[in-house]
Amino acid sequence: MANIADIRNIVILGHGGSGKTSLVEAILHKTGATNRLGSVDDKTSICDYYDEEKGHGHSIKSSVVHVNFAGKSINIIDTPGYPDFIGPAIKAVPAAETACIVISASGGVETITRKVFETAIKARKAKIIVVNKIDAENVEWSRLIKDIQECFGTKCRCANLPAADRASVIDCIVNDKGDSPVMDVAAAHTELIESVIEADETLMESYLGGESIPPEKISEVFVKALLAGTIIPIVFTNARKETGIDELLNIIAKFSPSPAQAPPAQLKEGDKVVSLLPDPAAPLAGIVFRISFDPRSNMKFSSIRILSGTLKSDTNMLRNDEKKGVRPGHILKSQGGDTSEIDAGTAGDIITLGKIENLKIGDLIHDGKMTGKFEMPAAPEPMFALALEPAARGDEQKIGAALDKLCEEDPCLKVTRDSQTKELVLNGLGDLHLRVMLEKMQNRSKLKVNTKEPKIPYRETITLKAEGHCRHKKQTGGAGQFGEVYLRVEPAERNSDPPLVYSWDIFGGSIPGQYEPAVLKGVNEIMENGFVAGFPMQDVKVSVYDGKHHPVDSKEVAFRAAGKGAFLDALEKAKPVLLEPIVNIEISVPAENIGDIAGDLAGKRGRVLGQEMLPGNMLLIKAQVPLAEVTQYNSQLKSVTGGRGSYSMTLSHYEVVPTNIQANVVAQYNKPKQAEQ
Repeated sequence: MANIADIRNIVILGHGGSGKTSLVEAILHKTGATNRLGSVDDKTSICDYYDEEKGHGHSIKSSVVHVNFAGKSINIIDTPGYPDFIGPAIKAVPAAETACIVISASGGVETITRKVFETAIKARKAKIIVVNKIDAENVEWSRLIKDIQECFGTKCRCANLPAADRASVIDCIVNDKGDSPVMDVAAAHTELIESVIEADETLMESYLGGESIPPEKISEVFVKALLAGTIIPIVFTNARKETGIDELLNIIAKFSPSPAQAPPAQLKEGDKVVSLLPDPAAPLAGIVFRISFDPRSNMKFSSIRILSGTLKSDTNMLRNDEKKGVRPGHILKSQGGDTSEIDAGTAGDIITLGKIENLKIGDLIHDGKMTGKFEMPAAPEPMFALALEPAARGDEQKIGAALDKLCEEDPCLKVTRDSQTKELVLNGLGDLHLRVMLEKMQNRSKLKVNTKEPKIPYRETITLKAEGHCRHKKQTGGAGQFGEVYLRVEPAERNSDPPLVYSWDIFGGSIPGQYEPAVLKGVNEIMENGFVAGFPMQDVKVSVYDGKHHPVDSKEVAFRAAGKGAFLDALEKAKPVLLEPIVNIEISVPAENIGDIAGDLAGKRGRVLGQEMLPGNMLLIKAQVPLAEVTQYNSQLKSVTGGRGSYSMTLSHYEVVPTNIQANVVAQYNKPKQAEQ
């Protein structure tokens, strides 16, 4: 059991193709955790152990490994880097104290690089930038360093530099001499020292006074500088040839903060904030940051960062605010897809539990002495969708259960049953995301589905004020049915919540209050099923102001029918319209493609809100566009930018659909309706 001061937790982040997994494989090999160097290309990677990862040649979910180096126990979380699989990477950040941001020497700062760096900043993590693949040809080194500093600040300083042959690296912390193609070693040494000592006023005064700062003093203040953000060291590696790996491990072991040195995690309950000190003797608290299902046994595994206390096999472990506890059983350490048992999980460590079915990503586990919630970083909203149909009859329930497991693993995967269209809809971050998840379901559960583009979730509303009336009278012998309702409708504020603003304005008892729920039920039936094309309604005010009842024949069923009829009567006069979802879209593209992208957005009824120049001759375009126009934008953007563009979408609001488009939507809706008749 490692001492807390000797634990290091590292999350490896970066854009796809930067070599993150290869870097972790090199660390595993260098430290003796593996006896051969794993390779993504050769499908021998410890971290990418799913068949889908081997087949596609990149990570699709996070993976946890551990090594020992220089007396330190180092937990490493390898994460996916492609935009479609960013969810597991974001959720892994709270489990570590240090974020290693990996950048390809040839690729430079890319879209996901910026996103994960921002996530690390918001989570208050120490940061190390790893420039990998230093053997790449035609690298503009000065431009690369300038881009990094433009993106992430001048606090990014080279802690080492590639040697002239790029087969080794030069330590800039202790050396002020050497030959590197990147920059002058002496200049790098000076810049690094100045950034580090900014975190210590006494050292800064001594330095400004002309005193020489000994290396041991620099080492003492380095961790403080990392946490304060006055230094973000840049280190250089070539993972495939294991160049710079020992030097990176030395920096992690010596300078990255232990759980005891980093800012404590916090639980929030209303206005109350509790800091969790990483003390093994304190009450137990841990956060679930990763869920996986073993590809062979289908057993569920939950990776947990222990924030405080100690978790043993017989601990009565509770989840969130649940009162009933569970025994965790075997406490495990993960090494990719393999596990080994340990005696206990202690504060600061990362452990894995098997067979605990109710755990979810973001859950707080505790021993009953903790309350509150741990705030996890927000993942992108899944806006790309496919409607699913079983390829074989009778598979509906099996498919639902299989999809639920996939959603447990990936926080950016959601499955819904559309109450209007009756479609089973799978939402993700892009076409690749959903295709890989369905491939995974087929491999794991032997289930196939047919896919199609889902219907757009339109809404309906009204644009005019109007009145409606309905008398429901039915006489079939004996007691009859009678109810009469007068009501008024008018538009509510756009995108209001709740969608129906309802008031019961009956005076004098013309309708007894006991029938109000029945009238409201009739109104809500139309609100749910729509008037124009069968979509739910929103932004409607309804005031029931008059009516009549019969002391014998009035019943709830009569007033439900009268309320529904009066509402339909009013809607017919209130000029109902369709509303369509408008999304905020951020598109990162090469600068030379800006004209094509802007023109394409205009053709999609989009509005460009702004542009931002990014390093590497890239542009970030912010726009709003109807969701109906960008359901297949992933493939379109790849085609225009040669695969270099990326985008993200979030729902913004609903707007009125143009008349010509509304006519097409209504016609499409009426086709199946007419076929039924």
